[in-house]
Amino acid sequence: MTATALIVDDEADLCRLMQITLTKIGIKSDVAYSLAQAQAYWKANSYDFCLTDLNLPDGSGLDLVKQVSSSSSTPIAVITAHGSMDLAIEALKLGAFDFVNKPLELPRLRQLVESALKVIRQDNDTKVASTRTPEQQLLDSRLIGHSAVMQTLKGTILKLARSQAPVFLSGASGTGKEVVARLIHDLSARRDGCFVPVNCGAIPSELMESEFFGHKKGSFTGAVADKQGLFQQASGGTLFLDEVADLPLAMQVKLLRAIQEKTVRAIGDTREIPVDIRILSATHKDLNQLVQSGAFRQDLYYRINVIELTLPTLMARYEDIPVLAQHFLALIAEEWQLEHPAELSPAAYQRLQQHNFAGNVRELRNILERAITLSDSSVIEALHLGLPEVVAVDNVPDDIEMTAEKLVSITPASQTQVNSKTHSPQSKSVPNTATQPAHPYTQHNPAQVTSNIYSTHGSSYMTTIKNVTPQHFEPTLVAAEPDNKEDKGIVHAESSSALPTDSNDLPKIGLEAYLQAQEERLIIKALKQTNGNKTQAAELLGTTFRSLRYRMKKLEIDEN
Repeated sequence: MTATALIVDDEADLCRLMQITLTKIGIKSDVAYSLAQAQAYWKANSYDFCLTDLNLPDGSGLDLVKQVSSSSSTPIAVITAHGSMDLAIEALKLGAFDFVNKPLELPRLRQLVESALKVIRQDNDTKVASTRTPEQQLLDSRLIGHSAVMQTLKGTILKLARSQAPVFLSGASGTGKEVVARLIHDLSARRDGCFVPVNCGAIPSELMESEFFGHKKGSFTGAVADKQGLFQQASGGTLFLDEVADLPLAMQVKLLRAIQEKTVRAIGDTREIPVDIRILSATHKDLNQLVQSGAFRQDLYYRINVIELTLPTLMARYEDIPVLAQHFLALIAEEWQLEHPAELSPAAYQRLQQHNFAGNVRELRNILERAITLSDSSVIEALHLGLPEVVAVDNVPDDIEMTAEKLVSITPASQTQVNSKTHSPQSKSVPNTATQPAHPYTQHNPAQVTSNIYSTHGSSYMTTIKNVTPQHFEPTLVAAEPDNKEDKGIVHAESSSALPTDSNDLPKIGLEAYLQAQEERLIIKALKQTNGNKTQAAELLGTTFRSLRYRMKKLEIDEN
């Protein structure tokens, strides 16, 4: 016998059936009929695989899942009664390898056990391999960078590859969600199967069911032949649902059933076909917010979001930018059939590390492709990058007190919008495993720029930067208080005011009401200056269109 397993269930006939099935595929097994007996077996013996029911006479199989997952890397699968998907998902979150439904189908059981055996063989190969395993080599070749956040991400990917649980990849656009999805597949026991990516936002809604589940010849006009759906194509492998937030609600219902039952029915067919797939999904949108607004089904959200992996932005690992740039330059030279890869000058490297990459890794590659096109030689200078000028924060005059209590610190993303109530930056996608690194530069267009509004001692202030160049940085502190009610709007650099010096300067209407009045006044003035164009008004105010719409709605400002 090549492997041993522990079977835990209180139904003697079912245990006997599972034991016979495992024996036929070369696995010796012990049977436990209660949680206590299973825990005793587990302590006394060494098993390669465990299969447990969730409902046991003296407790829950979840307790055994916790014990096995926390003490070893042994794959443990759970048996769940029909309609108990919530318990199965809870088991997956606790570390279970996979689940199988009752009534038990032997083909499905054999699939599950064979997947577990592949994981066992991978673990054994890793133990006897050299210090740097093939898996680590694959990770380093696909995920470029050696920052702390990337090392954490690589370790997490290795753990996720051992499981069959659905994974939801979140993160800003351009962070490499499909790259990570392919890595999870290629490092898993399903790597011999197909990796089938599908952009859910690119399929017309009327063709979506046919694309996912297939159709039979003659089932509708234009169905001139049988067609295999994406689920059938991915059977034995991985189905990657990119931009899953764009699925229409009607399709979400059908997708939910296919994921739960692991069966699909082609259009025009009378029977359901079992499929053995792992679901990976991704979107750059806030799926939780879409659930709250009713645009995405909550039950489907919980099915695909068993494990969430948030990918870091490029600014969360900006120390990786030089090695990423070298990697892309080599790739571009190979694709464009250049004799030698282009090189970046020291100034160009420095400028890349100062840039706020809203498009993340994808934007970095696009910038390098443009720079190679514009450069007249094999050396790319900073001016070829086509990026806006930057201003060093250290150039701020000493007579301006830049303390944490009075000014908003300038961050790498700068242009960071700041909420006048909380003084905290607006949402930025940074993974929980990493801390946003400090960055020594901010960037501005080479023209007069007005920074974001912040609040100090009950009054609103802003810094105005005149004639910004790398050598010239002259911020002037000005007050945002109006002379009269009609003069609502953004203050100008020519105005001047000092910070409040005594209690008489405090607003009589209260801080909250005063700040809202200031905010309303500035928004109305910006809208007047742009003739009601909210996009231009948002740019004047240094905020986003969405944030401006939200603030107008909150302050009940008429949009017409």
